[in-house]
Amino acid sequence: MILMIQAKPNSKKPGIEKISETEWIVRLKSPPIDGKANIELVERISGELKISKSKIEILKGETGKRKKIQIHF
Repeated sequence: MILMIQAKPNSKKPGIEKISETEWIVRLKSPPIDGKANIELVERISGELKISKSKIEILKGETGKRKKIQIHF
């Protein structure tokens, strides 16, 4: 499964907004410094889908706000 994510770091109200099944907006508390936002992003997706963090891979957009995420089931 491929997810297209728009990450919004430094958000006051963290959470996930699903635009469609494969397109999400994820609001993160963490700043986009030293990969902290990416770590929180993986944790939030993992919690939402109830899968382990090791099954989530960032394919594109590691340093940007638009990300392409691969979910391995």
